Amino acid sequence: MGTSPWTGDGRRLRYSEWRNHMMIFDVKGKVGDSGEYILGSEDTGSHACYMIYGVMKPSEKGRKLKPGRGHEELFLAVRSDFILTGHFSGAVKEGQAVHLKGEETCWVENATDAEGMYVISGGHSEAGHH
Repeated sequence: MGTSPWTGDGRRLRYSEWRNHMMIFDVKGKVGDSGEYILGSEDTGSHACYMIYGVMKPSEKGRKLKPGRGHEELFLAVRSDFILTGHFSGAVKEGQAVHLKGEETCWVENATDAEGMYVISGGHSEAGHH
């Protein structure tokens, strides 16, 4: 059992209260035609961070990675190997990650004949945010 967080008014939540505040999100079940689902502020109520769950068909290419001004992202190859071109060009093998900042842009290709899966975690950079 972990430590429970503090409330905004300085009161420490009891574990039973904290546990009731935890949410589980069905990310895989919400992937749309784009091949991605963004778990963000609309789901969590927080603008501090977001996560993108993505799937790519075998040999699919042309998916754009670009955090945008004031953001940073980590791209993690969960299942499959990917080829990135652009700011970083090279292979990203299953279990490897790449860090992108701001306007840095890469294009993703699933380098295998099997469905690929990746996760992108992102948030505001120190340089600023919206």
